[in-house]
Formats: sequence, C-alpha cells, structure tokens
Amino acid sequence: MILVTGAGGKTGRAIVDALTGQGETVRVWVRRPEQANGLPCADWIAGDMQDAPIWEAACQRVRAVYHICPNLHPAEVAISHVAVEAASRAGVARFVYHSVLHPQTSTMAHHWRKLESEEVILASGLPFTILQPCAYMQNVLAHWPSITQRGVYPVPYALDARLSLVDLRDVAGVAAKVLTESGHTGAIYELAGPQPLSQTEVAELLAESLGRPVRAERVAWAQWEADARQRGMGEEAIATLLAMFRYYDRHGLVGNPNVLGWLLGRPPTSFADFASSQ
Repeated sequence: MILVTGAGGKTGRAIVDALTGQGETVRVWVRRPEQANGLPCADWIAGDMQDAPIWEAACQRVRAVYHICPNLHPAEVAISHVAVEAASRAGVARFVYHSVLHPQTSTMAHHWRKLESEEVILASGLPFTILQPCAYMQNVLAHWPSITQRGVYPVPYALDARLSLVDLRDVAGVAAKVLTESGHTGAIYELAGPQPLSQTEVAELLAESLGRPVRAERVAWAQWEADARQRGMGEEAIATLLAMFRYYDRHGLVGNPNVLGWLLGRPPTSFADFASSQ
C-alpha cells in the first residue's frame, strides 16, 4: 500500500488518480473525512498532520509514502520531523517528499520551509526521493471565468516576470513512477515545463487556444490583499504570498525541463498543449 498525504488537494488527487490508474492500492490522508469523497480509495485516514499518533496509524502496512504538506503551512518543518519518525518506525521502504522549485530561496518563507524539510529527510536515514515542481499550469484555471468571460488574465506581479510552469498531470506521472519503480532512491528531481513564459505570453497562448482576445492585467497588491482577506485568507499566508510576488517581480522563477523529460520519456507538456486541452 502507498500512503498519499494531503490527498484532498489538487496535487494529492492527481497523484492518487495516477497511482490507482496503474492498479496500485492507495491509502489517502485528508484533513476532513468528507474530502475522501470521490477519491478512488477505500482506505482513508483523516486528521491534522501535526498529530503524531495519526502518523503512526497512517504508516502501518505502508511500503511507500508520498508526503504533501498543506500549502503554506507554518509548521511544515515540525510536520516533516513527525512524518519521518513515524515512517522510520513503521519500516517504510520509500519516502517521497513534495517540495518546490528552488527551495533555497530564503526570501520566500514557504520555499525555505521546504528546504529545511528536505534537510530533515536527508538526515532521517529513510530511502528518499524529493520532487521539486514549479508552479502548475492548472493554476490559471482559478481565473478561468475572468479569462473566458472578460478576456482578462489577472496577475499580482510583473507581466514580464518569467515563470516555468508544469502540467500537474506530468508531475503526477512522475510521482507514480518514483513511488513504484526502482532506481530513484536518493534523487532530488527538478520538475519544470519546457519553456519559461512571461505573463503576457501566457495570455497570448490562452487567446490563441480560445480563439478570442485575452490580455494579462496586473492586479495591485493592495487590491489583491483586500480580496484575499475577504476570502478569509490568514495574515501569515497573505504576507508569505506577497513576499513571493515581490520575488517574482524581481527574479521570476525559472527551472530546466531536462529532468522532467527524462523521467517522462517524452517532452514535457507545453502550455499551448495544456491550454488547448481545456
């Protein structure tokens, strides 16, 4: 059996689908029981990842773990300690951690916590693999009504900021591969799409796919912050994401697609192909 934590989110669901599509038996860990609805798994566990006894139960009779910490969780490093301790005691044969592209970026707190968690895993003695995906192409779908109805792709950072994007389905395919095939122990894999794009270029590719004009439009940070607070986002998450936007403004976030292509055995999905599939 393979344990997938954080299975209620889009990343976890994609990885569970990839694994069960290969006939693997999966145990899913969700925050709330209702999040297990619709997942193709009869075996599930629910609760807070900071709860050590739940980790002990979750790792029983599990040969591999795919660990996804809740997004922007301030206690991610502490959770990583609990996770590797439980996995070690249970004799888990493979521990795969869902990290992020360029975790060594100290000005982005959520990236830095990933780096510290990687260090915890490296020191654990567990047979590990670490995946470092860049931002998902699927993230643009959060703005799909604006894109399709108003022709506006809203972005809270510079329109010329270049970001590497990856199709979540490619990431899920790689996750299933490293969980079920040999030869990936001790590896740290950067997972980036084929070409970094500016936000203007993203809008142009969306326009080409939809057959109608789409323009990228910068959202002022004050407006984004007000909207985020109205949606109920916490103050720490807001501060973390604003720091990320500032970083993107100055540096973008660019990775290399070679490793992903090698793992997939084909070129990574392009944004144009992703957009045309929507």
